[in-house]
Amino acid sequence: MHYFDYKGGAKKRLYAEGVSVKRIAKEVGTPVFIYSHKTLTRHFNAFDTAFADAPHLICFSVKANSNLAVLKTFSTLGGGFDIVSGGELFRVVKAGGDMKKVVFSGVGKTEEEIEFAIKKRILMFNVESPQELRLINKVAKRLKKRAGIAIRINPDVDPKTHPYISTGLKKNKFGIERKEALREYAYARKNLANLDLLGVDCHIGSQLTSIKPFIDALKKVKTFVGDLRAQGIDPGYINMGGGLGITYEDETAPHPSKYGEAVIKETKDLGVTLIFEPGRNIVGNAGILATRVTYTKKGSVKNFIIADAGMNDLPRPSLYGSYHGIEPVVKERRGTVTADIVGPICETGDFIARDRKIKKVNPGELLAVMSAGAYCYTMSSNYNSRPRAAEVMVKGKDYYVVKKREKPADLIEGEVMPNALFKKSKKR
Repeated sequence: MHYFDYKGGAKKRLYAEGVSVKRIAKEVGTPVFIYSHKTLTRHFNAFDTAFADAPHLICFSVKANSNLAVLKTFSTLGGGFDIVSGGELFRVVKAGGDMKKVVFSGVGKTEEEIEFAIKKRILMFNVESPQELRLINKVAKRLKKRAGIAIRINPDVDPKTHPYISTGLKKNKFGIERKEALREYAYARKNLANLDLLGVDCHIGSQLTSIKPFIDALKKVKTFVGDLRAQGIDPGYINMGGGLGITYEDETAPHPSKYGEAVIKETKDLGVTLIFEPGRNIVGNAGILATRVTYTKKGSVKNFIIADAGMNDLPRPSLYGSYHGIEPVVKERRGTVTADIVGPICETGDFIARDRKIKKVNPGELLAVMSAGAYCYTMSSNYNSRPRAAEVMVKGKDYYVVKKREKPADLIEGEVMPNALFKKSKKR
């Protein structure tokens, strides 16, 4: 459930909680991402409550939406964070996150990032390779500190999702296969004295609409934990990652309560603290992108609705062929048209929707791209030298700009033109 609804009579207007989207677009400009504080809170609490009967930690996946106000919202609710870069850790620090509720994932952690995280005393690293395991110990030893770790095992479970967001198969780059991971735990226990072997990590993919792949992976994790305990290694945490999907079009995603019920049943006798890394499930439907129609164009084969938001603002359709619902901000009785909704980027691949049946709109009118809270702004770019959109958070009858719209001067920040490059060579 989210708090974007139409209000009014014959001419209904879309509202974010108690604020008209049309008002925000007029005062802030377009394109603009709009987040609902009430929806963020509701979704986080639904996930947290689903595991109330078990020791657990909800670590929001920062890569889904890294806006400081979004992170602060979850920190205030008692949440932790799953990070995949030093930059994301920097954001969590700025948002007041509890470092003892931070886990660091990702296959390519640099020595500088590892050092930053150890100095900040994060809870643990989710280790993705034997070389990384040794590097973390090396850095911790140099700093005269200890580092908590969980090895990410690759359970070889097919999540039945888009291949680009599948992470738990042997052919994926993530994690370590179970037999090798068992050897690495034993090696670390014997030889890597600056590591604390805190847990086991497993994440199989994103936008899953069935609980079964999670449970299949969890059963393999349970067997693995048993193997570790037989060696005298007793992990106190099991991290099942994130991946629970949302409804973009007609998907039926499980409610967190059903997921929680199944996981708690499977782990009730293990005596561990469960860690989860939800991202999309919490923020996906908590945000929209408002964009203004610039032109409409009728071709011999296709109709086009050209908007001021493009693939640089919302790359998921171009990157994955992903579906986002598109609604008029002001809903009137009009006919429909089948059209491609496209942006101003100089690429044929610049589209928000293709062959979409939509209410007829005119230049100057507003469209709302739904389910734009996850993997949209965080994946946006300055391609075609376009300033990135503003971000707004609505709470009740008020809204707040939580990221100012970039200006052209921001595009060249840090660029220099050294005079020596342009001096004419002296003729000999």
